[in-house]
Amino acid sequence: MDRLASTDTLRGRSDESRIALWLFLDANRWLIGGLLSVLTFSVLVVLGAAAPPLSEMMQSSDPVETAFQALIGALITGVTLVVSINQLVLSQEIGQLGDHHTWMDEAMEFRREVELLFGSIGPPDPAQFLQALVETSSDRAEALRETVADNDDEELRDRTDKLVENVVENSEEIYEQLETAEFGEFGVLRSGLNYNYSWKIYAVRRLRNEHEDSLEDEDLEAFDDLVEILTLFGPALEHFKSLYFQWELVNLTRSILYVAIPALLTSIATVLYLDPGAFPGATLGVDDVVWLVSASTTLALVPFLLLAAYVVRIATISKRTGALGPFILRSSERTTAIDWEQ
Repeated sequence: MDRLASTDTLRGRSDESRIALWLFLDANRWLIGGLLSVLTFSVLVVLGAAAPPLSEMMQSSDPVETAFQALIGALITGVTLVVSINQLVLSQEIGQLGDHHTWMDEAMEFRREVELLFGSIGPPDPAQFLQALVETSSDRAEALRETVADNDDEELRDRTDKLVENVVENSEEIYEQLETAEFGEFGVLRSGLNYNYSWKIYAVRRLRNEHEDSLEDEDLEAFDDLVEILTLFGPALEHFKSLYFQWELVNLTRSILYVAIPALLTSIATVLYLDPGAFPGATLGVDDVVWLVSASTTLALVPFLLLAAYVVRIATISKRTGALGPFILRSSERTTAIDWEQ
């Protein structure tokens, strides 16, 4: 069962290293923006130290003023664009009464469908709702194992045991992760990404198909029940992903506005007041004017660096959840046969 377990979590299904996933997904976006800012500042200082003296260049030409004039225009345009995109996304929440009524009906119909499987009213909290889904899938997997326990097909029983262990162990892991997750934070969606429901649907259906001749009606029903609950995890996760993206875009817009104002003021002040003759000294072998211009440029670029940090996570999530249902996009997970012996 090692092979099945290794592809359950997002880390196991990913080609990226643990550090790359931390940078792309798990790390705080302000922290990533700060790291990018430090990297930008360091590169600018190194380039400034290696280039001809900046103060002399500023006497003969005006590269700093030219650069910051372009940054001022880019800042105003970029912030306006980000705010416009945010308004476009949020405009989806503004609609006719009939649209909201239809949306509510669809949401309630989905909850009623899932609650029939739960046997009770589903929890309203997204994290608890996903917990109930994985717990129910674990219960149905156990029910499947008990159903086929008396089957004469020994190979079927062995394979079912391995598959059930995979579902149960993964469900318990996700359940524990969701215990401390709170919607609005990435933790809920991150836990959902660790539940490889598409592969499980494929494995259950393939096992059912390969041993169909050995299955009684009760066995077939148990297989169908497990597939049924697994198929409901996908729409729930996609719905919560859409809501999370809206929250993330709102946070992005607020963050951009927070840093855009000091970035814009710094850029304007650099154009208006920077006098290379006022900084004739050097620190650590680098001209003080280089330190100042590098710091001002980095601060002016912070909105774009923060934007990059948010967009990378949103794009990574979209890529990892690109398929809804029993489709498996990553070639490392697509197989024509399942190695049940591992």
